Amino acid sequence: MFNVDTKLDPVTFEVLKNGFVNLVDQMSEQVLRTCYSFVIYNRDFSSALCDAEGNTIMQGTQDISVHVGTLHLTAKAVIEDFGDDIHPGDVFIVNDPYRGGTHFNDTRIIRPVFYDGKLISFMQVNGHWADMGGSTPGSFDVNAKTHYGEGVRIPPLRIWSKGEYLEDVATLLVSNMRVPEERLGDLRSQAEATKTGERQLITFIEKYGLDTVLTAFEEVQNYVERLTRARVKELPDGVWETTDYIDMDPEVGDGLIPIKVKMTIKDDEISYDLSGSHEYIGCFLNSAFGSSLSAAYAGTKTFFPDIPLNSGFYRVVHVDLPDDSVVNAPCPVAVTGFCSGAYEKIMNACFELWSGIMPERALACSFNLEYLLIGGDDKREGYNSYFMWYDWMAGGHGGRSIKDGANATSPVFGVGLSIQPCEGQERLSPVVTTKHEIVTDSGGPGQFRGGCGVEKGGILTEAHNAVMSYCCDRSRSVTWGIFGGLPSTPHGVKLQRKGEETEFLGTIFSNVKVGKDDYFTRPSAGGGGLGDPLERDPKAVLEDVIDEYVSIERAEKDYGVVIKEIDREIDLFEIDEEATKNAREWIRLNREKWIEEDPEAVMERFRNGEVDLLDLIRRYGIIIDQQTGEYLPKTTAQNREAMRKRSLAYWK
Repeated sequence: MFNVDTKLDPVTFEVLKNGFVNLVDQMSEQVLRTCYSFVIYNRDFSSALCDAEGNTIMQGTQDISVHVGTLHLTAKAVIEDFGDDIHPGDVFIVNDPYRGGTHFNDTRIIRPVFYDGKLISFMQVNGHWADMGGSTPGSFDVNAKTHYGEGVRIPPLRIWSKGEYLEDVATLLVSNMRVPEERLGDLRSQAEATKTGERQLITFIEKYGLDTVLTAFEEVQNYVERLTRARVKELPDGVWETTDYIDMDPEVGDGLIPIKVKMTIKDDEISYDLSGSHEYIGCFLNSAFGSSLSAAYAGTKTFFPDIPLNSGFYRVVHVDLPDDSVVNAPCPVAVTGFCSGAYEKIMNACFELWSGIMPERALACSFNLEYLLIGGDDKREGYNSYFMWYDWMAGGHGGRSIKDGANATSPVFGVGLSIQPCEGQERLSPVVTTKHEIVTDSGGPGQFRGGCGVEKGGILTEAHNAVMSYCCDRSRSVTWGIFGGLPSTPHGVKLQRKGEETEFLGTIFSNVKVGKDDYFTRPSAGGGGLGDPLERDPKAVLEDVIDEYVSIERAEKDYGVVIKEIDREIDLFEIDEEATKNAREWIRLNREKWIEEDPEAVMERFRNGEVDLLDLIRRYGIIIDQQTGEYLPKTTAQNREAMRKRSLAYWK
């Protein structure tokens, strides 16, 4: 494919390249079979093989994008701090987001590998530990302004020294965490997995020789760099810009928080400039440098799915992150919620930019990652211990260039994540799942509909001294469509205490007291739509109604397709062709006016029940505070401007 000089014959190169992938996968399988945490068991972990300089040589087949894009940084942090003081049998631990990590829960175990006394590589396993201490069970405290309330910060630290387990160091760390025995179990599991990688690497060396394996380390990275540069060089040079938003700064209130992404392609290189992004905000949705860097890598890699990911890819993609910003928050600014905040906003912004360059791979905005956490005392018979119920949901991905978005899928943050089985959660904690179902009308309307989100409900049983926290976003910066597509639905948690009215808690809160018989529910959003909804085949809308992805009411409001229900029991519906023609014509004549209507006048109709929440969002571009029902003028103005660019500009 390339007219270049390589140091390995093609067969040996391919065998070792794929062998490195298998090596990393073997580490992952070791973690999967020995971890203590249900969070890690459901694949919130990643592994990597790095060279002696800390560069990533290879990831596995199901690792999580946000982790992999930062593992080389934490390996380099160990090298920077310990230099020549690294020995056979050493193992290091680090979770510091200001040294290339993501957030404190993502705890990396790093083993240097030696051969004949020479340091040749690092094995690394990153696992999301369910609790790192701090002021909130699960270590997600939206009220934290600095990392001191978020848990234990671990800079590069030796946890095994020349093969000797430093039990006092490990005990000091986990004594500051909830359920410390689980944390120690995950520590041992990850350390053993790095040993599995070490053994496999030694096997390669004994078969092919040290020089050949080290050459393969170099060649694999060079191969990815050449392949990436060749693909980028085929694309047009140019500059593209867009903006996505975090809902708000809780200390300010009304007003979306802009994350501006400017992408430049020049010759065979890609550059991202996030200058102009908002300064860091007063909650934990900020991102540190490593996480934002990883978001740009992951957003780009999505459009080059066949290219392996290692440090060769990173040589082609350059990212400029402004200091003291929401995308590059300094120590000690809180960053634990980066995953629901700045990270996925950068990814989705990249999706939009690349969709314009590679429309055959286009992808609209996808639902926002969210975590719901409940911690307290488990008083069920036979348990009597502290529990952590730590849950994330599936949701809808954005509409695509030739098909609808994927329904009920893991977040783009980490599509390798498994959705946790209810049965396992119920065995481990006093929380029973009461519903888990696809949400009708949650997919953003478009010629290609956004994938549908899901709704999950639960009730607490014998839970005592329990509190609930939630990490999410996009209750105001609602998941958006592209090329004429429309938004999805907002996120948020509802709580009903026994004998009380249902309360909407929003998308970010911490330490809300909950107890026995309290019931909660939350929907995930669907993906944004792609293309003009009025261009969608009416028969496809009919199928959506039959499948209960779209209601009859919104089929007419969003798609202009009038459907008559004849017998739902046997899925018998029919399209009213004449009414559909008239409805679509009426929408075409009025929809550009709707987004310009006086918000106060529309809000009056909303309060009177003449329009509903989805009308506000999809027709009028109006955003409200769902807890108070208050109209948000600044947020609405920003949202309307974004809709004009992403939706109205593409309507005929």
